[in-house]
Amino acid sequence: MDVDIANPQFWIAVMQIIAIDIVLGGDNAVVIALACRRLPERQRRLGIIWGVAGAIGLRVILIFFALQLLAVPFLKVVGAVLLVWIGVKMMQPEGGGEGGHDVEASGTLFGAIKTVIIADAVMSLDNVIAIAGAAKGSLGLVIFGLVASVPIIVWGSKFVMKLMDRYPVVIVLGGGLLGWIAGDMTVTDVALKDWMAANVPGANWVGPVLGTLLVVGAGKWLAARAVSKRPSLVELGQPVAAPAAVSADTLASGYLNRILLPVDASDNAARAVEHVLKIRARHPAPESLEIQLINVQREVTGDISQFIAKQNLQDYHLENSVKALARARKLLEDAGVKFSEHKLVGKPWDVISEFASAHHCDLIVMGSRGLGSHTGALLGSVALGVAQRSSVPVLLVK
Repeated sequence: MDVDIANPQFWIAVMQIIAIDIVLGGDNAVVIALACRRLPERQRRLGIIWGVAGAIGLRVILIFFALQLLAVPFLKVVGAVLLVWIGVKMMQPEGGGEGGHDVEASGTLFGAIKTVIIADAVMSLDNVIAIAGAAKGSLGLVIFGLVASVPIIVWGSKFVMKLMDRYPVVIVLGGGLLGWIAGDMTVTDVALKDWMAANVPGANWVGPVLGTLLVVGAGKWLAARAVSKRPSLVELGQPVAAPAAVSADTLASGYLNRILLPVDASDNAARAVEHVLKIRARHPAPESLEIQLINVQREVTGDISQFIAKQNLQDYHLENSVKALARARKLLEDAGVKFSEHKLVGKPWDVISEFASAHHCDLIVMGSRGLGSHTGALLGSVALGVAQRSSVPVLLVK
């Protein structure tokens, strides 16, 4: 495909390349954040910019060779199989092993840039194969798409992970996109193209659709199996000491005794905290009301957890959890309210529901974005997920 900006197919391919960089840039975003987190703020920005620039330059070279190789018979099929594997793996939850490569935060700008480039080179197999498949043989299209996505990748060191955290459907769509490209690569392979055209009606659509269904179906099934075989939550660090347990007499009195308050750094969460303070102010025995403050960090994909050492990844989750809790903690401390604090990792709706049950909470109070049930289900609303799963009553604050 030539670089013809008047051709709709050109822009479809560009959008595919940019989308690939977004969904496959999530793992790179974590590595960038880890590699640059010890640098001063100004150097951190330079580390991200120069590290990503070097990584993109290296990626263009790798994709150039990949484009040549995909012209060899049956190599597109091999690439398609790899893309299916990458798409399925991307949808898996964070692994429980010790990790593979240990990406440490560097204290120097040069060290951080070197770490970002080396890590990207190791982790760029998925990007290289996917972009080569989407580009349909055009190096000019590859360069155009990568340049267009540079701001997204640079910004992505924070944005991509927030996007996937708030909208987990992005990961599923990303896996589906890789399946679509894998199916397209299979039916357009040099050795199979003519046979497919002659014997499979609508092969150009059938292949991508089947590839999408294969990746999403297999990815979700394997992810469900992985989750069922291990604990649903992991606690980070030591929980803040809880106030004295509520007495048996108080529990028997029928008062509201223990509230679970899951929060992040959002305005919605702050409103939930303020609502809990109002509940406490109206409580017959406010000092007896226990508040369990928790933050749940979403697991990263299996691909990242294989690349980053377990302890380093836990440190990353812990730092993010501390930041997410800071606003709610200050509101409670300013009000002179005692609370317990927990930093957890897992699938938020499952973790919150299980925690509430295990700690005998009487009520879960959560901030809500006000999504309808259908929109919330599509975008992965945590509040809606908890409300559907929890045996403990859930109060949503808008």
